[in-house]
Amino acid sequence: MSDHSPYETLGVTELASFEEVQNVRDRLLKENKSDPRRSAQIEAAYDAVLMQRLKLRQEGKIKVPDDIRFAEKTPSTLPKMPKLSMPSLPTTFTASDFFAKPETADLTIPTLVAIALAVVTAFSPTAQVFNLVAFLATGGAIYGIYRKSRHLGAAVLAGFGGVVLGYLLGVVVLSLFPGALALVPGGAFSGDVVRTWGICLVLWLLTLFVK
Repeated sequence: MSDHSPYETLGVTELASFEEVQNVRDRLLKENKSDPRRSAQIEAAYDAVLMQRLKLRQEGKIKVPDDIRFAEKTPSTLPKMPKLSMPSLPTTFTASDFFAKPETADLTIPTLVAIALAVVTAFSPTAQVFNLVAFLATGGAIYGIYRKSRHLGAAVLAGFGGVVLGYLLGVVVLSLFPGALALVPGGAFSGDVVRTWGICLVLWLLTLFVK
């Protein structure tokens, strides 16, 4: 660099336009991209030419285009950053976002299934039947909700959430009416039956009304 002027390093004359200087600089960088030392010399020479011409512009001796910048800031050396946009999210939620009135066609089958499971639970009050009824009711609810929403994760979450809520409903009913079971002859409606009914009831409601 000490033996050559910036113009000589770039291979242009002092009469070259800014566009010519920039084009030469880009071409030389491309040709010498595997030579870091030579690339640094080209960048330094380009900056020196710009500094000299900007100084002349400040003195009013030449006119420099407004879009001229130093080499490390030119669009050719800086990648364009994509514009990022955040997806718009709803600020409020209403019941209509999650629940909807069931159609008549969607009402019959879930209701008949829920009644059948409740009857089976009452007439076969065994642990195996309770587990089977809870399993069938949960699977039916998940299928019914998924068929409407097409969101498997939400359907599974609603199904297992319904099991918990139904069980708690049965516990609450038993705690509020502890002597009601004693009125049933033979004690067929045990606490397990009531809790299983609670599960079937909540899952039936979710199947009908959850979108």
